[in-house]
Amino acid sequence: MTKLTKLLYLKFARKMNKNNSNVPVPSIISENTNVKGDLISDGIIHVDGCIEGDISCEELVIGLKGTVVGTVTAKNLHLYGVLNGKAVVDKLFIAKTAKLVGDATHTSIAIEPGAYIDGHCMRANGPIPAEQGKPDLMLIDNRKSKKA
Repeated sequence: MTKLTKLLYLKFARKMNKNNSNVPVPSIISENTNVKGDLISDGIIHVDGCIEGDISCEELVIGLKGTVVGTVTAKNLHLYGVLNGKAVVDKLFIAKTAKLVGDATHTSIAIEPGAYIDGHCMRANGPIPAEQGKPDLMLIDNRKSKKA
């Protein structure tokens, strides 16, 4: 995102926030900012700088130039930059420009071709969509045995 685009987005979000308190305004860690410590938010965090610490929020966007070293706990994670650590999220999007070094636990995941992942991507509790609707193999085998 260019500086002008970010500025326009923030101005628009702030103006809308005055009229409607439901429009979230993200916290932005800009490109030349380094943070050492944990971040906790009920809203959106956009990181273009560097954070060394754990992040807990509703939605996290790690931008093209963003780096996070630590554990991320969020409902949504959009990874365009670097995450070196662990991610525990509901929805995970990993762009082709992203680098994930560590493990990710998720309920849904989307990975663009070209993304770099060095670790494990594990599905959290819940049925696997591809397995839903398939017949139980044990029941089929038992039915065949009884007919013979």
